[in-house]
Amino acid sequence: MSDQDTLPVRRIQRIRHELQRRDLEVTRVERLSPGFVAVTLHGDSLATFRSDSFDDHVKLFFGDDAKRDYTPRSFDTARQELTLEFALHGSGAASDWARQVSPGQRLLVGGPRGSMVIPMDYDWHLLVGDDSALPAVRRRLEELPADAQVLVVLQAAVEDRELPAGPAHTQVQWVDTPEALQAAVAALALPAGEGFAWAAGEASAMAALRAVLVGKGLAKEQLKVAAYWKAGATAFHETLEA
Repeated sequence: MSDQDTLPVRRIQRIRHELQRRDLEVTRVERLSPGFVAVTLHGDSLATFRSDSFDDHVKLFFGDDAKRDYTPRSFDTARQELTLEFALHGSGAASDWARQVSPGQRLLVGGPRGSMVIPMDYDWHLLVGDDSALPAVRRRLEELPADAQVLVVLQAAVEDRELPAGPAHTQVQWVDTPEALQAAVAALALPAGEGFAWAAGEASAMAALRAVLVGKGLAKEQLKVAAYWKAGATAFHETLEA
């Protein structure tokens, strides 16, 4: 019997939200790095907005039936504000909109439909992904308690490698390619105790990464691996299961 077999299994809480579409106004646009921009939206309907997990996603409607999933980076129900971060790499409905957006423009936002709340009291947390995962990772680092032990492995362009301070015990590793991301995770010595691994990025890269994590002895209850996008596809988002 392995040490993992004797550890308690923490419960992942799944919460359903009332589905609502909100017509919101852009109030602020901030360039975070050469490849990312933060857009803050305002509307009275945000007084009832809920996002209980760092990797929740809302649906953005750009007209002409173009819909994209994005992580709520931060929100303030009292101020009725929601901030989203957009990667500007490549071309698409969301990135093209984010390149030209200015205060006063409007955006239709739906959801979140639900939240998968991952407990914060694990002995350690592993956060992995490409640049599409950066907003979720940034939010998680801000929300974890100060004494959390966190391992972070991310693939992003050098000029976009920006993270908040996060907990005191945070180890960050940056890489340049999907292959290097997989190799870096394979080489990790996971800490003792019960941990949780979260990963998000391109579909094929995440499928390979999930196999690596399972090979390191992590049970399905200790994993969430999501495909935030898929090469050659549009509006792709799914959670990868065994």
